[in-house]
Amino acid sequence: MGDLFEDRDQARRAARRSAPLAERMRPRNLEEFRGQRHLLAPGRVLHAILEKRTLTSSLVFWGPPGSGKTTLARLMAQHFDAAFTAFSAVTAGVKDVKAVVERARLLRQGGGKRMFLFVDEVHRFNRAQQDAFLPHLEDGTLTLLGATTENPSFSLNAALLSRARVLEFEPLVAEDIEAVLRDAVADAERGVGGTRLRVEEGAFERLALLVDGDARSALNVLEMLSAPGSDGGDPAPVSLERVAEALQRRNLGLDRGREEHYNLISALQKSLRGGDPDAGLYWLARLLEAGEDPRYVVRRLVRTASEDIGNADVRALSVCVDAARTVALIGMPEAELALAQAVVYLAAAPKSNRVAQGYEAARAAVRQQGNPPVPLHLRNAPTALMRTLGRGHGYLYPHDFEDTVVVQDYLPEGMQEACYYVPLAVGDERQASAALRRWRRLRAALQREGKVGRRLQPGPDDVDAALGRDRNPTPDPPEG
Repeated sequence: MGDLFEDRDQARRAARRSAPLAERMRPRNLEEFRGQRHLLAPGRVLHAILEKRTLTSSLVFWGPPGSGKTTLARLMAQHFDAAFTAFSAVTAGVKDVKAVVERARLLRQGGGKRMFLFVDEVHRFNRAQQDAFLPHLEDGTLTLLGATTENPSFSLNAALLSRARVLEFEPLVAEDIEAVLRDAVADAERGVGGTRLRVEEGAFERLALLVDGDARSALNVLEMLSAPGSDGGDPAPVSLERVAEALQRRNLGLDRGREEHYNLISALQKSLRGGDPDAGLYWLARLLEAGEDPRYVVRRLVRTASEDIGNADVRALSVCVDAARTVALIGMPEAELALAQAVVYLAAAPKSNRVAQGYEAARAAVRQQGNPPVPLHLRNAPTALMRTLGRGHGYLYPHDFEDTVVVQDYLPEGMQEACYYVPLAVGDERQASAALRRWRRLRAALQREGKVGRRLQPGPDDVDAALGRDRNPTPDPPEG
């Protein structure tokens, strides 16, 4: 019998060693878990739940890949000493749910132990499958921990959402990714510490920046780079060049028709409305480099020309229509500068060769830097849930202020000083140059006075009611 248990333990250890590095390096306890401080720091929602060991509702973890959703679900079940069952909504169906419910019922009858059911990609369950959970969540037979990369407002039905609390996960910051990588290099049992891997200065910092907050992706690259050399000897040092080669071209985080798609379009429109050509070029570059349909972009620009400029400059609409014709006639990538030209015109200035220079500078920034999140006050906020999570909170509507000038940032944190569009005092561009100087002078004056703007009278609510105006216009909702 002893030999049987010893063989079983050896088989388990062998299976762990053959698992991918990202699986082997999963945190073993909550102390090892990295990221999501907005949920786990003292005083935050998950910290309170874990500290009091009270979980009265199911949870839906909403966030990007590699942010720790699956790992945290496992650690929570361990913390609560609950039975844990996991499956993917891609392959599971109602039969699987019924089988888990029966097991949970037997557990309760046998001693009261709770069942935590983790469903990855829970948004892939259709409405009938989601409904199958409801009575068992209601009577406490199951505690659902769902994980999704999709916006729950659109992908989960209202009945399920009413029985679960949505917690938004953020991409891991670069410092956390670096720490995960260094843990893997230092760990000889679970990580790559036994490979005598050498890491050159700056390589991990670059890798952490380019994986866009995805710890799994970072560990996958590290595993590739730690493979033995062609002669079977020590792996080659991890250098900046090898990191770039392993990543090839990073994912810029756009999934057309989904959440980030609407965040980026929302940021572009709000930047144009606020009169910031640098931010406009930046968000345009993010969209195009990520593969957005240029026809969709130019539709939003046409709408912006009518909505936020109107007859104050009747040429704005013509510029956008010409850009749309260019897209239709010659396609991409040749039409990208026509779009950039329209963006700059809408924000501040007539066309010039500085548009091309500005766009190239913005595109270079997108390619060379990471993929920082859209600031919360610029994010799309079409549902009550998203507004509750802070989307659009603190956004200042420029039309409510004198000279349509407000002090707020339109670029990601740490990039507020970026300047891509520098107009020349030549021809029609003198107007753009003067307008930008005035815009910047007024903003600087407001900053010196410690103000965000000078609000107009009558009050904004009265104006909105009279005009029937939507104060936070959003892109078209997703189909289906």
